[in-house]
Amino acid sequence: MTTRRTSRTRPSTGTDDASPVWDAETIHALGVSTDLTTAAQIFNLSIATAYRLVKRNAFPVPVIRAGAHYRVPVAPILTALGLTPTAPRRADGPPP
Repeated sequence: MTTRRTSRTRPSTGTDDASPVWDAETIHALGVSTDLTTAAQIFNLSIATAYRLVKRNAFPVPVIRAGAHYRVPVAPILTALGLTPTAPRRADGPPP
């Protein structure tokens, strides 16, 4: 019997391919910031390449180092991808 592992940071694609689908709604759902691994997946980078780019201060968006961890703000990711960086409206809230 074969077991299949899935990543906790990838959205489900519903297909057998390994590449996740990152749309504006899925990226917004990450919250205010995300980890470097998820940001690398969004930009279709390997984690090794992502760390090299961070080390050279060349990652596509700003990266925040918090102790031994890296956090990537979601708004610059959306801007870099040409998507709207504003938060989605809540259904029960007033329009902006």
